Amino acid sequence: MPDDTTISARSAPPELLDLSPSAKLVAKTLEYEGESTQSALAESTLLPPRTVRYALDQLEEAEIVSSRISFADARKRIYSLEL
Repeated sequence: MPDDTTISARSAPPELLDLSPSAKLVAKTLEYEGESTQSALAESTLLPPRTVRYALDQLEEAEIVSSRISFADARKRIYSLEL
């Protein structure tokens, strides 16, 4: 039985269902791997960094993902799922 924190077609927020396939892949990757940087998401998803950036913008606008500045490297942001 799936736990309540996983995204499925039935439990996904309507905002996610309307987003691009790359945004859905990035959200699913954050669900499985936990918080991550843009470059780590690009590696995990095999998507170009530009595509990951666009997907993250979509997800942040839909309030599905939040970001914070990395304490280890202030030039990077850490993204996490808000569901």
